[in-house]
Amino acid sequence: MPITVGAIRKQRADKRKRTINLKTRDVFKRAITLTRKKPTPGNLKKAFSLLDRAAKKNTIHPNKASRLKSRLSKLL
Repeated sequence: MPITVGAIRKQRADKRKRTINLKTRDVFKRAITLTRKKPTPGNLKKAFSLLDRAAKKNTIHPNKASRLKSRLSKLL
């Protein structure tokens, strides 16, 4: 257990960020699998948008988002 006030506050913030990051990650992973199964321009656009948003929020690294976008665009 954290002892200092700052450590307690950090633990609370980390818990909140974790739930937000997991939700963001789950959403873009579902979009990626849908795009891989049905590579349509609409699905690709949705996946690109979600990957960019995840990279902007620092949920994933920008280079990872770029790499996934490149791989998805090859399918189309």
